[in-house]
Amino acid sequence: MSADHDQIQRPNYALRRANLRNLLVENRIDALLVTDLINIRYLTGFTGSNAALLVYAWDSTEDRTIICTDGRYLTQVGVQVPDLRAEINRASARRVIEIAGEWQTGRVGFESHIMTVEQHRSLSALATGLDLVAVAGLVEQLRMVKDAYEVDRLAAACAAADAALATLLERGGIRPGRTERQVARELEWLMFEHGAEAISFETIVATGANSAVPHHRPTEAVLATGDFVKLDFGAVVGGYHSDMTRTLVLGEPSVWQRDVYDLVHAAQKAGCEALAPGVSTKAVDAASRSVIEAAGHGELFVHGLGHGVGLQIHEAPGIAKTGTGTLLDGVAVTVEPGVYFPGRGGVRIEDTLVVRKGGPELLTRTSKDLTVVD
Repeated sequence: MSADHDQIQRPNYALRRANLRNLLVENRIDALLVTDLINIRYLTGFTGSNAALLVYAWDSTEDRTIICTDGRYLTQVGVQVPDLRAEINRASARRVIEIAGEWQTGRVGFESHIMTVEQHRSLSALATGLDLVAVAGLVEQLRMVKDAYEVDRLAAACAAADAALATLLERGGIRPGRTERQVARELEWLMFEHGAEAISFETIVATGANSAVPHHRPTEAVLATGDFVKLDFGAVVGGYHSDMTRTLVLGEPSVWQRDVYDLVHAAQKAGCEALAPGVSTKAVDAASRSVIEAAGHGELFVHGLGHGVGLQIHEAPGIAKTGTGTLLDGVAVTVEPGVYFPGRGGVRIEDTLVVRKGGPELLTRTSKDLTVVD
């Protein structure tokens, strides 16, 4: 096994924490109390259901970086986070704040977008001599740009979803007479068979008029010849989520079906081609949306163009008309325009991609040509 392969099998958590310390220095924060479990996983690899993490801005040797969890995870924290001091206390955040107070830490940031008012009130009562400072999104800022390990896991998740859909089609699993629920459950099971550890979200299978509902939930509606069938689904591998939508047609497509499919296909292509470091998220949305607007259907594209994806299915950045900021090299996003005719049917096409200087890296490989299921 090559050194490169060994390296990609485990993230460099110490480097991630070092990058966070740089942000703490920039924001004049002496330490950050991390209570979001996804952020703790990103910074340490710990996957338990109860934890708090204290990261010091000036602690390059990490002598004072502490993870706290409860007794259920005594063994797990030792295995997953062997490089940090672990405290065992069910009231994890309280214990960490007590220690920060003992060490006269000064300005301690807390994740104000995560912590409740009641939790803040409780911790403030303990924070003798500490200045609790509300900060939001520091770890999420780091999480936007994916490292090699993360891209590898995202690609594996996308491959599991691609393979599941291919197998479903090969088996004839999408055909007239089946229900949306039957198709959704089989597709989900196939993702597990192809290496998924979980599904990214409840699979969307929408047939006929239901395909015009962007986030339709599968029902007992029966697939019929002449229907669009929209499938929005994803797999989780190593904690990382894939996201893909394909719209198929049962039987020979009508003129209007071909027209709307070709339109969404062109809009999706334009959005993907617009992805580049330094481009504003608003401009990417506009590149795709303008194609649909030029065809006179702008009002039928009712959601943003895409979103970041990683340890969560929806992460920063958002790609929409109201989007802010610019893309960076290594950001993983979806591009998913849709046109929806209420009561008639709709089309969405979605890929997961990584922004690169030389053009986006496509992770979802299923063909986007109109698939006709006979």
